[in-house]
Amino acid sequence: MKLVWSALARRELADIVSYIWLDNPAAAKRIRARVEDTADHLQAHPFAGRPGKISGTREALAHPSYRIVYQLSDETVLILRVMHTSRQWPPIDDGGD
Repeated sequence: MKLVWSALARRELADIVSYIWLDNPAAAKRIRARVEDTADHLQAHPFAGRPGKISGTREALAHPSYRIVYQLSDETVLILRVMHTSRQWPPIDDGGD
């Protein structure tokens, strides 16, 4: 399988690492490694994550505090989002204008 990261997922991971880095650079490096290692694992074992809360997605925990949301298509694992587990997921649709 091919592993592809969305621009949003890459940005979210960078933001997470930057935030943690301010207090603990070593922990930031560990979180980045855990997320990237989990994504690599999904490349080899795409069904390792559970069915996602949004139809057509799957989710895997890279760490008790960080979730990877991904989608499978053909021979590709597409990493859609990387987020803290305390964040509302799926996002609430306010039907806003």
